[in-house]
Amino acid sequence: MKKIAIFLFVLCLSVAAFGQDAGITKKDLSQAEIDRIIKKVTANEGDFRAALTNYVFNRNAMVNIIGLGGQIAGTYKRDSFMTFNQDGSRFEKVLFAPVATTPPGFVTPEDLEDLGGVNPFALEPAFVAQYNFSYIGVERIDELNLYVFEVRPKVIPDPKKSKVRLFTGRIWIDVDDLMIVKTKGKAVPETKVNKFPIVETYRDQVDGKYWFPIDARADDELVFDDGSVVRIRMRVKYTNYAVGRSEVRILDDVPDPKPTPTPKKPE
Repeated sequence: MKKIAIFLFVLCLSVAAFGQDAGITKKDLSQAEIDRIIKKVTANEGDFRAALTNYVFNRNAMVNIIGLGGQIAGTYKRDSFMTFNQDGSRFEKVLFAPVATTPPGFVTPEDLEDLGGVNPFALEPAFVAQYNFSYIGVERIDELNLYVFEVRPKVIPDPKKSKVRLFTGRIWIDVDDLMIVKTKGKAVPETKVNKFPIVETYRDQVDGKYWFPIDARADDELVFDDGSVVRIRMRVKYTNYAVGRSEVRILDDVPDPKPTPTPKKPE
């Protein structure tokens, strides 16, 4: 069985890969204005990632293999409670994880790391200089006016020399607050045995200031170099965001405290 990595890097391949730009109107921006937008968005992304380390949240993930006739041929499910330690490392308490019916190795340790709640942010601030940003136009979604940018790596990393995963695709940025509210795309580089789906992620405002991921989903066919095709459907939901890293104790993992001895009266 081929090993399929499911990463939540969430931008699209190209304009052609995702059809026509229906709903997008062209609004001219100067290069100086584009540079200002990207600089502010990058700063916001860094702030959101830092803020997330002070939050706890629930993550419900499901990955399905879709067989002939649209029938589900395999399922991987994992519901977790997520928090962070003082050093910023992520802690996961698995709440529900039935035996997977997907092939062994279908969901890899790297996949689980990406599902932890950080990579759905898409843009890694430390890697922004490695991308080219192309302004597409403005699109209105629900009640928001959004800048649309296509983002591509300047150089695709060599998977034999680096474990860095970048993305290629699109981001939707709120015109007023310059915060990313939607992303769609896939991870690069791909290899002969690791192919990545196009994932669309939506964010919502938390505590009136942070735009955290709330829903990520994919329904895509992974085409391998030998011509084999695997269709997958993925859904990841992030809920119950709350400040609480320093107050959280996972009681199942904490030893029972020793009883405090009763002080004796002095003779």
